[in-house]
Amino acid sequence: MNEEFIEALKEIVKEKGISEDLLFTTIEDALVAAYKKNYTTGSSQNVKVTMNRENGEIHVYSQKKVTAQPNNEVEEISLEDAKKINPRLQIDDVVDIEVTPKKFGRIAAQAAKQVVIQRIKEAERSIIYNEFITKEYDIITGTVIRKDKGNVFVDLGKIEAVLGPNEQMPGEEYNFNSKLKLYIVEVKNTTKGAQVIVSRTHPGLVKRLFELEVPEIFNGIVEIKSIAREAGSRTKIAVHSNDITVDAMGACVGPKGTRVQNIVNELKNEKIDIIKWSKLPEEYICNALSPSKVLDVTLDEENKSARVIVDDNQLSLAIGKEGQNVRLAAKLTGWKIDIKSKSQFESLNTL
Repeated sequence: MNEEFIEALKEIVKEKGISEDLLFTTIEDALVAAYKKNYTTGSSQNVKVTMNRENGEIHVYSQKKVTAQPNNEVEEISLEDAKKINPRLQIDDVVDIEVTPKKFGRIAAQAAKQVVIQRIKEAERSIIYNEFITKEYDIITGTVIRKDKGNVFVDLGKIEAVLGPNEQMPGEEYNFNSKLKLYIVEVKNTTKGAQVIVSRTHPGLVKRLFELEVPEIFNGIVEIKSIAREAGSRTKIAVHSNDITVDAMGACVGPKGTRVQNIVNELKNEKIDIIKWSKLPEEYICNALSPSKVLDVTLDEENKSARVIVDDNQLSLAIGKEGQNVRLAAKLTGWKIDIKSKSQFESLNTL
């Protein structure tokens, strides 16, 4: 070891954000292992290695316990011999006896190099993990780089993210080099480094897209109360204005519909219903069933269910194709919704 090596280590400490004490301590532990491997017949010998933090000098010490009658010369030393080294030593003290081999430098350098490389890898993994854990549940732009076994791998700059089959929008193509806005569902800290799971189907993606497009949402003037989504097909989003002078739905739609259209384009023409949230369940359910018109809502508070009456010509619109409209409305409001046409309701009441 030499001063240039120590300077290089300290530069690495600064660049990679590694703890200097931890790095030197880890190197010293590695040197202990290297000494035992190359210079002892067994691992029972107690060994200590010190490295000078300024000039890189290395010293290896065999540590022996002071005893009245030594039974193991590798691990113990007599009080008489110990006092020759240090007159103040007593029984049960530990004495350090230098045993630094003459040609230990080359072995030490190799061991230190391996430790430094490992620590750099660990530090880089930690930096990436710490960066992306702060972006969990946020939106990010990535570039498609490859597909494998149903998974789509996306380049996020410093790391690859995985877009699993369940997180891919039905019918959406993921072509090489295409750019996507993605929702970070989870960031895991694994033995191989950070693993980032992203989604195109999560309702959080819609929420973040509205925050990007609608300044009133980003600033907290307009609040997203709930989102129900069937990715690739349709989304319902309930919004509320915290300022009576601001129209929540109008803010989300934007001038000539530009804001919501930008989101629709990003989601490959997924339909988006923007509805007005209400603290009154009857009104909220009516709004959620848009674009159909509701005649009456009767609530069963105990079972959190609602019976909804619509005109006969509104029934199919209220239910939606394959029940999608009522299904999304129920998910959005948190109420079970049973829809009846006016004639159905009247015929039931005449029985």
